[in-house]
Amino acid sequence: MSSSDHHIKVDDDGDISDDEKKKLLEDGVFTTTATPKLTYNWVDITKEFTTLAKTLNLGELLLDEHFGLYEAMSAVEMMDPKMDAGMMCNRSDKPTLTFARAVESGILKFEGLDLSEQIGVIDHVLSCLVSWIEGNSLAQTVFANLYLHKPFYIEERPLKAFCITAYKMVEIVKHFIDQATVFEEEDYQPMQYGYRLIPDVSEQRTIGMLREVEEDLSRRLRQRPALPNAESIGALLSRVKFVRLLYSVLGVLGRQDSEPEVRKELRPDSELHKALNNCSEQLTIMRNTISLGIPPDSPKLGFEPLANQRLLPPTFPRYAKIKSREEAFVYYDDLIQRLKVVCKIYSHASFHTALDFFMEFSRQKPCLLSRSILQVLYIPQPSSLLTNTRVVEILREAAKSFICPPALSSKTLLASNPQAKEFVDMFLLHCGRPFVQLIQLCGHNRARQRERLAHLLEDFSNLQDEAEKVDAYLHNLTSKSEGKRSHLACFGTWILYHTLRIMIMYLLSGFELQLYSIHEYHYIYWYLYEFLYGWLVSSLSRADSLLMEQESYLEKENSRGKGKKNKVRRKKGCRPYAKDITLSQVYQNLCGGYYKATLAFQRTGKISFPKSEFDCEKVRYEHRFLPFSNLHTPPPMQYSEFSDMTKSMETQICVADREAPDHSRLFMAACKNFHQARTLLEIMPSPDQEVNTLLLVAKTNFVVLKLLAGGHKQDSNTPPIFDFSHHCHFPIIKLT
Repeated sequence: MSSSDHHIKVDDDGDISDDEKKKLLEDGVFTTTATPKLTYNWVDITKEFTTLAKTLNLGELLLDEHFGLYEAMSAVEMMDPKMDAGMMCNRSDKPTLTFARAVESGILKFEGLDLSEQIGVIDHVLSCLVSWIEGNSLAQTVFANLYLHKPFYIEERPLKAFCITAYKMVEIVKHFIDQATVFEEEDYQPMQYGYRLIPDVSEQRTIGMLREVEEDLSRRLRQRPALPNAESIGALLSRVKFVRLLYSVLGVLGRQDSEPEVRKELRPDSELHKALNNCSEQLTIMRNTISLGIPPDSPKLGFEPLANQRLLPPTFPRYAKIKSREEAFVYYDDLIQRLKVVCKIYSHASFHTALDFFMEFSRQKPCLLSRSILQVLYIPQPSSLLTNTRVVEILREAAKSFICPPALSSKTLLASNPQAKEFVDMFLLHCGRPFVQLIQLCGHNRARQRERLAHLLEDFSNLQDEAEKVDAYLHNLTSKSEGKRSHLACFGTWILYHTLRIMIMYLLSGFELQLYSIHEYHYIYWYLYEFLYGWLVSSLSRADSLLMEQESYLEKENSRGKGKKNKVRRKKGCRPYAKDITLSQVYQNLCGGYYKATLAFQRTGKISFPKSEFDCEKVRYEHRFLPFSNLHTPPPMQYSEFSDMTKSMETQICVADREAPDHSRLFMAACKNFHQARTLLEIMPSPDQEVNTLLLVAKTNFVVLKLLAGGHKQDSNTPPIFDFSHHCHFPIIKLT
C-alpha cells in the first residue's frame, strides 16, 4: 500500500492521531522515525531517448510546453566538464594540496630547484595568465600555482623575480581591463579573491630585480659557455628577458595620459617598438625550448587546481582549461603584433579616421587586453572625465573635416551672434555621449557589438531631430547675409552618415555571427542594396559637393586679398570622397548580385525554406529589421515594400528578356551586378587588401553566375555553398 492509496485521518488540530500513526506503521507507510516510505518506479528510457534524438537534425531543438529555451539554457548538461561540476575532481579521494602540505611533503621547494623546474614553472604560469585573460577566474588559473602564494619565500632568484612580476602583470592587466570597461561576463572575471597584488614593490624595483637576474644569467653564459646546461640557462634567460620587456611595455602604455596626439614613446623608431620587436625574438627562443621545462602534469610545478576551491562563489564552478604552452606563446606573439597596431592610434588626428581605425581593429577580433589598451589610450577613463569643452572641440573638428558647415568655418557668423554659437555648441555637446559610446562599442566583442548597435540607433535618431532643427535655424539666420551659401542639412548629413554606417554594421554583423539562414539572405542583401548603400552614396555625394562649394568660397575670399590663411590644401578638381563613394557603390553592386542570385536559387529550388506551419517570412523580416523601426531618416522599409519591389524587379527583368527562363534572367542580372563591382574595383587607384579581396569575390561570382545563367547544373538540386572564408560579409558562391 502506498501513501496515495491510504486515507489518513487527522484530528481537529490537523495532527495525526496515535491510533492512525500505529496503523500507518503497520502498513509500512511510515517508518519508526516518522519519515514517509517513498517508493519509486524507475523506468529506463535511454534506448527510447536515443532513438528519438536521432530524428533531430543538427541544430534542432525540442520545444515543450514546460521546457522552452529558458529551461534549456538553465539546464546542466550532464557529463560536460564545462557545465557539470560532478565531472571535476571535486569528489576525488586525493586530498587537496595546500601550500603548507606541499612544503611538508617536499613537493614545493624554495631552493635547490634545477633549471628545468624553473623553466616549467615559468611557462606554466604564463599559460595560466593567458587562460585568465581569456575569461577564466584568477583562483582557477594564476593563483592555483602554489609558488605564487608565498613568492618572498622563494630563494631561487630567477623564479622569485618572475613570481613577483607575475603579480605585477596581473595588476597592470586588471588596470587596463577595469579602466576600459569593454568586457562582458564571458570575457573576463574581475575578482581577485583577496590576494594582494604586492603593492609594496614598485615598478622600478620589479624591473630592477629582473635586470639583475638577466645580468647574472648572462655572466654565467659568458664565463663558461661550454657548460652542459648552457642551453637551459639561455632558455631561462630568454623567459626572464621576455617578461621584463612585456611588463615594461605595458607600464609605458599605462602611463599615457590619453590625449589623442602623437607620442614620442609610440613612434615606430621609439624604444617601445624596439622592446616589442625584442619580445618577438625572445618568444621564438622560448617556443623552441619548451621541451627543456618539466611537463605540465608534473607535481613539481606546484599547480593545484583545487587550491582555491573554497574561494569560489556557491554556484556551479566554471571549468578552467589551462592553455597549453604552445598555445600560450602563440597568444603572446599575436598580442605583441596587436600592440604594434594599437600604438598607431595617435597617428590618426581626426575623429573620423580614428573611428575607422577602431572599426578596422575590431574586425580582426582582437583579445580583450589589446581592445582595452586601445580604449585607454584614446579615451580618458572613465569617459566621464571628458570635459564639455573637449567634447565640443573634438566633434567640431570632426564635423568640419567631414562636411565643413559654414556655421563652423565663418568666424563672423558665430562672433556676431552668440545665440547661434550657443545653439551649435549645445548640439555638439549632445553629440558627445553617443559618439563616445560608438568608440567604446568597438572595444566589445563582436557578439555584444550587435546588441549595442541596436540601442545606439535610438540615440542617433534623437540627434537627427536636433540636427534638423540646428540646420533650419542657421539657414534662416544666414540665408540673407551669406547669399548662395547654404546651411541646410549640413549637420543633418553628418549625423545621417554615421547613422547609416551603424545600420550597415548591424546588418553585416549578422553574417559574421552566422545569425542568418541562407533563405534569409535575399532580404538582408536587398535592404543593403536598394536602401542603405544608396543612402550612403547620397550622403557622401552631398558632403562632397558641400566641401567643394566651401573650398570654392574660401578660394574667392583669398583672391580678394585676405591672405593665405585659408589656402585650399586639396588639388583643384579633386573630389574629397571619390574613393569612399566608389567603394560604397562596389558594396551596393555586390549586395545586388547576392540579392538577385539568391532569388534565382529559390526559383530553381536549390534553397529550401522551413515548413510553412513553422515559418512566416514577414515575421522573420520584421524581426531582423526591428531596430530600424524608430528611425525617421532613413525611414524603415516595410515588408510590403520589399515584396512589391521584388515583384517589380522580376517583372522588369522578364520583360527585358522574354526568351530565357525566369531563373536564368535573374542569374544574368546578378552577373551584371558583379561585373559592375569588378569594373569599379579595377579602376580604383592604389588598391589595398580589402579591394583585392573584393575583386577576387566579384570575379569568381561573375564566372559562377554566368555559368548558371547558361544552364550549368540546371538539373541538380544540390544547394549552393556560400563561402565566407575570404570575406566575412561577401561570400564566394560555390557549386558542388
